[in-house]
This record gives sequence, C-alpha cells and structure tokens, in this order.
Amino acid sequence: MEKKLSTFTDLWPDPFDKETWIFILGYMAFELALMRLIPGKRFEATITPTGHVPVYNANGMQCYVISVLALLLLGFYVDIGIVYDKMGTFLAAMNVFALGFCAMLAVKGLYFPSTKDSGSTGNIIVDFFWGTELYPRILGFDVKQFTNCRFGMMFWQLGIICYAAKQYSLQGYVSSSMLVSVALQTIYIAKFFWWETGYFCSMDIQHDHAGYYICWGCMVWLPSMYTMHTYFLTTHPVLLSVPCTLAMLAVGIFCIWCNYDCDRQRQVFRQTSGKSKVWGKEPDYIVAKYVTKDGEERSSLLLASGWWGLSRHFHYIPEIGAAFMWCVPALFTHPLPFFYPFYLTILLVDRAWRDDKRCADKYGEDWKRYCAKVPYKIIPGVI
Repeated sequence: MEKKLSTFTDLWPDPFDKETWIFILGYMAFELALMRLIPGKRFEATITPTGHVPVYNANGMQCYVISVLALLLLGFYVDIGIVYDKMGTFLAAMNVFALGFCAMLAVKGLYFPSTKDSGSTGNIIVDFFWGTELYPRILGFDVKQFTNCRFGMMFWQLGIICYAAKQYSLQGYVSSSMLVSVALQTIYIAKFFWWETGYFCSMDIQHDHAGYYICWGCMVWLPSMYTMHTYFLTTHPVLLSVPCTLAMLAVGIFCIWCNYDCDRQRQVFRQTSGKSKVWGKEPDYIVAKYVTKDGEERSSLLLASGWWGLSRHFHYIPEIGAAFMWCVPALFTHPLPFFYPFYLTILLVDRAWRDDKRCADKYGEDWKRYCAKVPYKIIPGVI
C-alpha cells in the first residue's frame, strides 16, 4: 500500500512548485495591469433585472496584441516551451488557486456583493458550483472579465504559441499540422478579443454567475482542454501536403468568419434598434416585452432575418466547424485531439436548450411568436 501511495504521489504534479507559482502570479499581475492601465472605450452592457448597468474598459484587442508581442519578445531571452513542460504543475497549482478563489467568491456574493444581482439558492453546494453573484468586482476589477477573457482566453493563445515553440526545440521545425492548428486558433482568439464587447452581452456574462462552473472552468478547464489538440501535436507532428494545408486553412477561416458574422449581424441590429438592413433587406423581428424584478416593463428586439432566420442558434454550427478544423490537422492518428469539438458540441447543444428555456420564461407569448418565425433551434430543417 505504501509503495502504491508513493507511486501515486510521484506521478501527481506538485501543486506547490515554486517556479510554477511565480509564472502564474506573474502572468496574473501582467494581465491585471493591462486591464487597468491600457486605455479603451467605455462600454455599457445590457441592464440587469435589478437595474444594474455593467460598465467595462473595452481594451481587449490592445491587451491581446501586447500580450502576444510580450511573449514573442520573451522568447528571445528564455525558453517559452517550458510552459509545455510545466503544464502538469500549472494545472495542479491552478486547481488549488481556483477552488479557493471560487469559495471566496461564494462568500463574497452572500456578504459583500458588488451589485443587487446576487444571493443564495439555499444550497451551499449549488452556491459554490453556480456562484452567488452575477457581476462581482474586486478592487475595481470585474472578476469574469479577468477569469474568462484575460486569464482563460489569453492563456489559450499564449499557450499554443509556447507549444509550437516546444515542437521547434524538439523537432527542429514547426510542422504544417501545427501551423494550421495554431493559425486557425489565433484567428479565432483574435476575433474574440476584437469582439470582446459582444461577449460581455453573451450568456456566459449576463446569466451565468461567477462560481465554480464559470471561474474554475476558465482558469483550469479552458487552459487544458481547449489546448489539448495543440499540446498533442507538440510531440506528434503530422506533415500535411500543401493542398491539404490550404484546404484546411480555407475551410477553417470560413467557419470563423461565419461565426463572427452571425454575432456581428445581431450586434449591429441591436445597436441600431432594428434600423439596419440584414442581407440587403429590412429585418424581420419580434418586439418581445418582459418585466424586470423591480416591476419595470422593458422590451428586446429578437432578430428573425439573416443568419438568425435560419435557426435560433445557427452560429453554433460554424463554431463547431472551426473547432473541428483546428483539430483535424492531427488527422486520425489518435482520438485525443478530437476531444475539444466533441465536448464543444455537447456544451453548445446544452446551452441552446438552456437559452431557449430562459427566453421562454422571460418573454412568454412573445417567445412563442418568435419560435413560430424561426422554428429550428440549431440545424435548419433538422432540429
């Protein structure tokens, strides 16, 4: 028994590795400094049921560019491929940090909430998992903007660059499969930070509380599972033909563009209060009324034209397609690289059902009218 326990502890990464914690805290401090110091436009997100208007410093793209350039510059002085070597201890350490952080957030939301959008479900386990506060802030920093965007999404970009650097140090070259995978993910992540204000109006931010589900997910699950395929390619290079490389890039870029255009189309429609044309035509939409918690009647415009006339969550299709295209460069040598698109499909299908239920509860009969106009949930003509 002692031998088995000793073997287990030898294999389990050390969550208190000093070098790893220096890296984690340094990375956090750098991203927090950028959030605070880099100028950006003031962005006001959608008002909450309690009347709170979330306000952000919209400097995501600037911080993204600075972070990538800083990493590339650092690569001239240190081996950034060490992130690949330290991934085990990084995840072990982040588990310790994230679990403690989520526990602190649960207590904060109950006793020191930043807004009225907070409270307990009556179940301590659910409170920890789901969170007790919608828009927590600590020392002026928006918690979900940091955990979701500046820690999780930023690490996704920086991490895959480090994996490519590690492959170069091991193999003496960066394989075509690695180039395709990293290039497509880079375009997708750059698109995310370019559109970060749109993300502030998404389900993750507007409806999911800051708890284990979101915060642990973005600080531990995202850095590991969302980069797994690139991590795999580091030591399993696949040499693709030129036509295959170009075809994968073309299909992947189209999927990313389509996903972006779906979000852009709805965002422009909302910003212009339905006065912008959609695919060259006047938009078809539903004015859906709802009542806030304080009894005030408000309304939302539900777009039923363009991409949003095909299905209520059509944008999930190109997102899954893009995920597949940056994983498929590994070909079918192992199932591991395809975990992410498989997981993403489950995540987005569940999200489509959750979002529909939330909208049905919020808008009532108006949502039924909208569903009559746009009858399919995700895949036009199928579901």
